Amino acid sequence: MKSIDNKVIFKIKKAKKGTLFFTEDFLSFGSAKAVSKALERLVLKEMISRVARGIYARLETHPVFGILKPTTEEIAQAIAKRDKARIIPTGSLALNALGLSTQIPMNVVYLTDGAARKIDLGKRKIIFKKTSPKNLSAIGKISSLVIQAAREIGKDHISEKEKQIIIDHLKNEDPYRLGHDIKLAPEWIRIIMRQALKKDTDE
Repeated sequence: MKSIDNKVIFKIKKAKKGTLFFTEDFLSFGSAKAVSKALERLVLKEMISRVARGIYARLETHPVFGILKPTTEEIAQAIAKRDKARIIPTGSLALNALGLSTQIPMNVVYLTDGAARKIDLGKRKIIFKKTSPKNLSAIGKISSLVIQAAREIGKDHISEKEKQIIIDHLKNEDPYRLGHDIKLAPEWIRIIMRQALKKDTDE
């Protein structure tokens, strides 16, 4: 009969390198305590890496860049998938994703309808903030980012250059999704979003 360690590493090795696993992914092999101990042993043997508390992976190694750690977005998306929760990047994370800021935030913040929590990644943190379902109703990846980024900048501080960057991004959004999400934005953001929808229709 295989040990828990062997069962765990066999399952991890079957997946693509870099795939994130949670402690609960292995509970069919034993108790939570036994699985945690097995994962600790595999980390000590350097067979797997501990990405964050309760999150593990067999990481890829690049010949130049060395060990390729998962991005904060990959970790956040994996947690959201596990929790069957919706998440939307907010604040400086949304600004950075749209090229409205070159600043890479140390603490990335997501709105969620799942549990509020902080994931410690050493020097960085992923923060999930509980919000109302309405704030997560946007269905377009670009338009949802735009709403959060514009809110972060503020009605009285957004520049014409920033508006144009936003409009250019929104031209790549699916028109149906954009039309849906416009209704969810504050009026001053709707005005900007409508410009992209009008230009898309004109073309």
